[in-house]
Amino acid sequence: MRGRVLLPTQKVLDFPITALRFDDQIQTILNWASIRESKTVCVANVHMLMEAHWNPDFANVLRNADIVTPDGMPLVWMMRQMGARYQDRVAGMDIFLALCQLAQTKNVSVFCLGSQIEILSQMRKRLEEEFPQLQIAAMEPLPFRPLTESEDEALIQKINSSGAGIVLVSLGCPKQEKWMDQHNGKIQAVMIGLGGVFPVYAGIQKRAPRIIRDIGLEWLYRWIQEPRRLWGRYIKTIPPFIWLATKQLLSSSRLGEVFLNESGD
Repeated sequence: MRGRVLLPTQKVLDFPITALRFDDQIQTILNWASIRESKTVCVANVHMLMEAHWNPDFANVLRNADIVTPDGMPLVWMMRQMGARYQDRVAGMDIFLALCQLAQTKNVSVFCLGSQIEILSQMRKRLEEEFPQLQIAAMEPLPFRPLTESEDEALIQKINSSGAGIVLVSLGCPKQEKWMDQHNGKIQAVMIGLGGVFPVYAGIQKRAPRIIRDIGLEWLYRWIQEPRRLWGRYIKTIPPFIWLATKQLLSSSRLGEVFLNESGD
């Protein structure tokens, strides 16, 4: 059984989200990466929590992760309401940029896994311009089909022999989180699921302006860019999340009132 470092968490829809500020989460990841500990980091938004809510196997994947960051602003707002008053957003793109910047000074190399050759090529070009001291161990696309056992063993060997302390995984949710969970203890690096960060950094897609992100409307910005792909997901996940989050807040409020009433007796 792998050793677990118990970081502070705040539950959102019964799932533990890491209740540390952005800089503290980044530093924790870098500390693990510098000694090549096998860890998993899930970057959570509404879609991920609802997938976990509906799928018990995926719920276990999320609960087994070493860090679950609050990527979506609805999660940040929930955490603040539930007691983590100073929680800030720990979003995928910001994690990516911070790690690339700091890894240069920590002698930590990164391995980019997943996505497509064209996207990885564009990423490498931009990374070399913006982070010239960053050690890129490798950039490896994966086929859409599952890997054979021998292919998987070869990939594990390639990652471990590269010396990478951080493996950035772009396979999409929930595939990337399941992949990381399956490879925990096998890959000697911190694995981070970054979903759509790769195409955005490569310039294929655009990131929402800061003001849109801060008011929690990044989902709308993304939907306008990819209406066909995202319409079904948003209709399926956003209304039930609002319902479940409201129930949690109301339940927490009632418990607080009961506690106060009993204390005053």
